[in-house]
Amino acid sequence: MQDGTKATHAGRRPMDYDGVVNPPVMHASTILYPTVEHMHRERSIRAGDAVTYGVHGTETTFALEKAIQSLEGGYRTRLQPSGLVACTLPLLAYASAGDHVLITDSAYGPTRAFCNGMLSRMGIEVEYYDPCIGGDIKNLLRPNTSVVWVESPGSWTFEVQDIPAICAEAHKTGVKVIMDNTWASPLYFKPFQHGVDVSVQAVTKYISGHSDLVMGSVTCTEEAYDTFQQAQTQTGICPSPDDVYLAMRGIRTIHVRLPHHMQSGLQVAEWLSNREEVAEVIHPALPGDPGHELWKRDFIGASSLFAFILKPEYSSPEKQAAMLNHMQLFGMGFSWGGFESLLIPIDPPKLRTATRWPNNGRAAGGVMRIHVGLEDVGDLLNDLEDGFERLRKA
Repeated sequence: MQDGTKATHAGRRPMDYDGVVNPPVMHASTILYPTVEHMHRERSIRAGDAVTYGVHGTETTFALEKAIQSLEGGYRTRLQPSGLVACTLPLLAYASAGDHVLITDSAYGPTRAFCNGMLSRMGIEVEYYDPCIGGDIKNLLRPNTSVVWVESPGSWTFEVQDIPAICAEAHKTGVKVIMDNTWASPLYFKPFQHGVDVSVQAVTKYISGHSDLVMGSVTCTEEAYDTFQQAQTQTGICPSPDDVYLAMRGIRTIHVRLPHHMQSGLQVAEWLSNREEVAEVIHPALPGDPGHELWKRDFIGASSLFAFILKPEYSSPEKQAAMLNHMQLFGMGFSWGGFESLLIPIDPPKLRTATRWPNNGRAAGGVMRIHVGLEDVGDLLNDLEDGFERLRKA
């Protein structure tokens, strides 16, 4: 089946619920057993494989997990109560005291904070690496390296990583590769076809699509699954069934929304490229972007989250505030992936330690991150035009 069909049908069993199209929302903690034999049999099953206790999952959670797994192509998916938990729990699962982990320098800021805080306090050595390192990651691998973390593209600076090359080198020594695949969603990048062991998503973003819930997912290969499932069971982490229902509603239309996001995002990116105030647009799907060839090789499509760099003469905080404070359609908010457009100033250098940014010949200047939503593109361009007019006058 194609992705659109999977998104529409995966995880649904209407005839099991009197023909009801959507799986029911099960609010459950205690699960009753009809006999002692049945209780012992069910409790001997691996957590997450049967309905035994609310925290381990119900038919509600299993339905969404099946839908995400079907799109990503892994062995099993488990849901998390936030995207950040989806990032942090696999690191806890696969790294132990005394281990060394490699984290891309373009990683999501809260993931970095977790690595610098909790992982370091646990005696796990964290090393950041150039996201453009590719197969040269082999030079950083040590006998005690347990995880290589990749995020492609990075959610602030949008470097596209050579995932197959990194996976090939990591697997030579048995190192797990965990990927934050939120930017592309399971629709536009297939992590397991490129060698990834564990794929994490902020379901909050494009899978939900409606800016009304917080959730994450972790999808594993069969070989990696048991280790992760043990960590999930031991920590007792689980999502709300009502949020699961909302996310399930979102995934049914992701294959319709994402192409619109992509096309609108490219239109806005190309328009920005011709603005006198803009030094550079950072969008991997644009020809000329440093990551474009890798994006074209490995990705099926692009989301509508990208960045642009203002020329120095337009970069002062006062000028940026003049533009942003009166936008009519672009809101200022730290999430993305919903139906609404967003625009915020960002400061990439403060999150870099292994590499300098800007680099690769990039321009210096104020940086803005933009998410293009589902509004009419003409209306969005008019809003940006008015914003640039305010910026120039400030």
